[in-house]
Amino acid sequence: MNEELVPRDELRATIEARKELGDESEAALIEAFVDKMETELAQRQRETEQSLRRKRKHQQEMVLGSMALAIPLLVVAGAFTGLAGVIVVCAALVLIAFATAR
Repeated sequence: MNEELVPRDELRATIEARKELGDESEAALIEAFVDKMETELAQRQRETEQSLRRKRKHQQEMVLGSMALAIPLLVVAGAFTGLAGVIVVCAALVLIAFATAR
């Protein structure tokens, strides 16, 4: 991720506020800044988890769909072309599985 966790100008503003307000406000400023960072990290974590769930669901759909199509294709290939046709269908299934795993 090339994005900044917290924009640099926010960090600079917090440092400047600390200089202006003095030591007595330091704890509150740091707490507020850390809260912003934690909120951003939590949001990124949720986005990553949602993206991963969508990818896994898509993989599952593709694999199950290809398996459902494979049954009649294997029957037809075996009946009309023999072992060569069955091998081609199996190779196609493997290619679909590898393509969806990316």
